[in-house]
Amino acid sequence: MKTDLLIITALESELKRNALPAGVEMVYSGIGKINAALASVKAIHQFSPRKIMNFGTAGKVNPQLDGLLEIGKVIQRDMMAEPLAPRGKTPFCDRPQEYLSSGKYICGSGDSFVSTPDPWLLSQGVDVVDMELFAIAYVANHHQIPWHSYKYITDDANESSGNDWQQNVHHGQDLFLEKLKQLLN
Repeated sequence: MKTDLLIITALESELKRNALPAGVEMVYSGIGKINAALASVKAIHQFSPRKIMNFGTAGKVNPQLDGLLEIGKVIQRDMMAEPLAPRGKTPFCDRPQEYLSSGKYICGSGDSFVSTPDPWLLSQGVDVVDMELFAIAYVANHHQIPWHSYKYITDDANESSGNDWQQNVHHGQDLFLEKLKQLLN
């Protein structure tokens, strides 16, 4: 089966499948980079998409941001292999250490829920943090498929993030669907 657009979202609580327009395929990846990578590979083989779009939730590092953001760059915030490579870089790996798209905001992906300030994120210009996008972009790049990502800010990446995320996880769906409608027309 082939599709023009494949949407990859971590959880049904972020985006309901039945809310999508006809002809748009979607898969749920589950939380984290390993789940996102596996789901992305399987979905690419199943749907042969021309474009991949990720929608999900994020914690904000940049306090001035709110709402739905289009991501332009993603980095890996939890690759810590010093002294073999600086933080964010995979040692002995010739694959890119960052992936670019058409948006203007920077996302730091990692397999931890951010609930405390991290000066490294600020030094890298990270605007928001998530747990899947780096893996999705990595797989899309490997398969030479363009990717785009929209993140809805649910929390302030602080000590109350867990509760805030749970209260706000479903609030971004309508904003994303409106953006998707604009993109498809």
